[in-house]
Amino acid sequence: MLSALRADAAFLKGLGRAFAGALIFSLPMMMTMEMWWLGFYMDPLRLALLLVLTFPVLVGLSRFGGMRPTAHLRDDMADALVVMLVAAIAAGVILWIFGILTPEMAPREIIGKVAIQTVPGSFGAMLARSQLGAEPEGEGPERRDPTYGGELFLMGAGALFLSFNVAPTEEMVAIAYKMSAWQGVALALLSLGLMHAFVYALNFRGGSRRPEAIPASIIFLRFSVVGYAVVLLVSLFALWIFSRTDSSGLQEIISAAIVLSFPGAIGAAAARLLL
Repeated sequence: MLSALRADAAFLKGLGRAFAGALIFSLPMMMTMEMWWLGFYMDPLRLALLLVLTFPVLVGLSRFGGMRPTAHLRDDMADALVVMLVAAIAAGVILWIFGILTPEMAPREIIGKVAIQTVPGSFGAMLARSQLGAEPEGEGPERRDPTYGGELFLMGAGALFLSFNVAPTEEMVAIAYKMSAWQGVALALLSLGLMHAFVYALNFRGGSRRPEAIPASIIFLRFSVVGYAVVLLVSLFALWIFSRTDSSGLQEIISAAIVLSFPGAIGAAAARLLL
């Protein structure tokens, strides 16, 4: 009986942390008009695809630092569903308090505005335990050292979250328009350099130590260069999701992807550090 009560208390505490994490990660976007408008005019099929693809990303994040220590895939899937539900409730409550959601709105608009905020909120809810938890020693989550594929996955997840913040904004398009080709190359090199430095060179907490037997050039190529390629693909996906590639030429798309990959690269590095 006592153990069941403790389990219930731990579950409720986890839900509270998840709610807090959802607010911390998504509140800036809840207070921007671009995100309010997206819930109204975004292509429903693209929004649905974004939500569907967010689920396996959350399942993967749960393996490395989710709401609770897990041993089975079904537990990770359950946690992913829970954090998406918590994020949706948090978004609905806050948007209603802000007066963004009203009874006069069509159901499609309400669902769209809540759904678009669910994505960043669910990332925050999933990471709440690793970032906000204060578990007694011995009760914290076991850190799983990711494989090579796991490293790339974490980079892609981090890139998706941070790219999501700026992909819908007009400022991102304006920066891409103002940059010259050489400035675009410089930004790409800066993004690549910062990714490598954050994870492998500056010894941040959670950073990866380079194995002495492997040359630095190999680490740079296998992780940083390939990781930046993953970031570029994620950036292109985010641009397409938010209709930034529609009616755009190849040069404009490449320039926008490089601009979006700058915060994406920081997010890719941060995801490895946070977990």
